[in-house]
Amino acid sequence: MRPFAVLVLATLAAAPAAAQTIYPLDRAEILAGSRFDLKVEFPGAPTAGEVKVTVNGQDPTVMAGRAAEFIEHEDGQDYSAYVLRDVVMQGAGPVVVEASQGGHTARVKWDVFAAKGPKVARNVVLFIGDGLSIAHRTAARIMSKGMVEGRYGGELAIDDMPHMALISTSGTDSVVTDSANSMSAYTTGHKSCVNALGVYCARNKNSLQHPKVETLGEIAHRKGLAVGVVTNTEIEDATPAGMVAHTRRRADFNDIVRMFWDVKPEVIMGGGSPNFLAKSTPGSRRPDEVDYIKRFEEAGWTFAATDAEMKAAAADPKATRLLGLFNTSNIDGALDRRQLRKGTVGRFPEQPDLADQVRVSLELLQRNPNGFMLMVESGRIDKYSHSLDPERAIFDTIMLDNAVRVAKEWAEARGDTMVVVVADHAHMVGLIGTYDDARPGTTPREKLGTYAEAGFPNYPKADAEGYPPTVDVSRRLALSFGTYPDHCFNAKPYLDGEFAPVVPGQQPGTFMANAAYCDRPGAVRITGNLPADANSGVHAADDVLLTAIGPGAAQFHGRLDNTRVFRAIANALALGD
Repeated sequence: MRPFAVLVLATLAAAPAAAQTIYPLDRAEILAGSRFDLKVEFPGAPTAGEVKVTVNGQDPTVMAGRAAEFIEHEDGQDYSAYVLRDVVMQGAGPVVVEASQGGHTARVKWDVFAAKGPKVARNVVLFIGDGLSIAHRTAARIMSKGMVEGRYGGELAIDDMPHMALISTSGTDSVVTDSANSMSAYTTGHKSCVNALGVYCARNKNSLQHPKVETLGEIAHRKGLAVGVVTNTEIEDATPAGMVAHTRRRADFNDIVRMFWDVKPEVIMGGGSPNFLAKSTPGSRRPDEVDYIKRFEEAGWTFAATDAEMKAAAADPKATRLLGLFNTSNIDGALDRRQLRKGTVGRFPEQPDLADQVRVSLELLQRNPNGFMLMVESGRIDKYSHSLDPERAIFDTIMLDNAVRVAKEWAEARGDTMVVVVADHAHMVGLIGTYDDARPGTTPREKLGTYAEAGFPNYPKADAEGYPPTVDVSRRLALSFGTYPDHCFNAKPYLDGEFAPVVPGQQPGTFMANAAYCDRPGAVRITGNLPADANSGVHAADDVLLTAIGPGAAQFHGRLDNTRVFRAIANALALGD
């Protein structure tokens, strides 16, 4: 395929965009040399002879050296589609795309940026605290480092970084994003819509046919870098999938596994093993007979199902590729694995800690002479925040901090690695005081101390990894969730397992408070502030905090759109052509 020759017309002014008819959309930021699909949807299903598409005034098919696909009544709908796949732009500057039909012209303007170097970082480690909000950081710092007379006993690794920025996370369709859309902004530099991974949300009925944009995993491999994707959720979940996937529907787990195979990251670690197995295998969730674990092993990947097998792979000096799947679902969180032995710990007693996953990943990926791009997610901060379970969310924030400390120490000893820590989105959560069992009364509002009545929590001194030996203390942090369904609440830690706030309601598609929690001492029934079809808390549109260290990290300052995280990584690694 011949790349586009960009004609920079600096004097052209941007005109109003025809909303969601030309993809990429207006004000799209495009890395020169990256691949993407150009699509135009023409209402009323005109014929090819009735429409015209130009890029900087030229016919894009002539510039690309091949024909576009024109589809009348695409998917039987009342529009026609002009599609040119795998477009490449070269050179930096503004690009104007026009689509004309019956005397009406829609116009969008793109910003093509070069990122040609100089290359300042050999490696980049991108940490995603899924749903990580300011209150999670604050609570983890108090619980992990302690506080005396208003001063902390130490700093978190995620905070002790010289570069910082506020990141805005909204997508193309909503002020509030989900993890798929927000992660895609980090891994492609393009905003999209809720539930979408590596695509613009067009009108296609097939979730895999929407116009695609290239991901960091694909670009890094083209540039000769090794790629790592590490999480404590299912590896097919939105955040890790954002490194490789192109689908309008983040629930396309089987297709996402195939996309992992297509991209072939050198290190893949998380949960979600059934989607890798052939349907003849007990527990498989695949509809076909493809055993992707076997396929990866035959192609040279070491497979690990336990912490010991993972560490053994890194101990082999010749190993460079690892597929680790440690649970049929999500890997259990830090509180359950370390203290409570709840969740699926009994069935999977050798699940690794995120910090150890990072150690192994760095050991393997550094063996690539060209450097690497590693994404690490602490994903259950978000999941525990959805289920209104503060202690588990805080413990997994501490686990994220330990993993970041491993990468920071490794990077600081080398001087050639940028480490970035950021949330994909926020939760509506705040630290409002303490719950004190010594206060009179029985209900949460009677136990809540605010302002001077809050004092400080009395967690025991944390261990060397920052975890207090128990969260079941008499004066606890009051981490309050601002979005919630109907549920019962007594302001005590959930020691019997992750909080399940709701059960199905009497009307189909609705939920009501889980009565199992309503009889706990001091419990009160809380009327939800979300629609009746909500079964958990929801995300917030609040800006999130990014911290960074290493070569290239100075790009992060002030308030930035989430797409600028991709641009900063591309600049640091010189990923542009």
